[in-house]
Amino acid sequence: MKQESVAENTPPASPPPLQPPQDDCDPQALWIFGYGSLVWRPDFTYSDSRVGFVRGYSRRFWQGDTFHRGSDKMPGRVVTLLEDREGCTWGVAYQVQGEQVNEALKYLNVREAVLGSYDTKEVTFYPQDTPDQPLKALAYVATPQNPGYLGPAPEEAIATQILACRGFSGHNLEYLLRLADFMQLCGPQAQDEHLAAIVDAVGTMLPCFCPTEQALALV
Repeated sequence: MKQESVAENTPPASPPPLQPPQDDCDPQALWIFGYGSLVWRPDFTYSDSRVGFVRGYSRRFWQGDTFHRGSDKMPGRVVTLLEDREGCTWGVAYQVQGEQVNEALKYLNVREAVLGSYDTKEVTFYPQDTPDQPLKALAYVATPQNPGYLGPAPEEAIATQILACRGFSGHNLEYLLRLADFMQLCGPQAQDEHLAAIVDAVGTMLPCFCPTEQALALV
């Protein structure tokens, strides 16, 4: 059985010296960091987006989902951020400005907080193209105190649960595959061993499984 490691995800080799987070000139601007379904389906209007990472956190499929990717009887598994001194989580930061700020926060309050039991937290985001110019960003994090929190489990057990669950936003397997596809697009410097282990476990359970666009079409 695979043992949990607090140092699974590592940032790019030889990272640049840390700089204080940069605030945009527009006081009405806000950056929102997505590391789960937000990386492929933000569903709110934004002015800019950047791929990059946050340090000090690892991504885990430890949050239960009874709406988007599961049900009350069969909760799905979605990701949250685990504080991890050596961790690094890749995702997408979206900039919202002016009226976009209230519209985005109102939408995400329902999607992430009400339906997902996520809280908000400020993180430091490092854009892939300009990691020496970090940004302050808002992230939605599911803590162990929320009622939907499932906590750790062997990757094989998580894969079994994902394969069995579906919610209003689609099959839980689609969620897993789209997140894995995003990580591949980020390049070899973007690593997530927890995510990769769950994808491998799914492949073991489904002999003909292949994480491609054809596989996505099946779910």
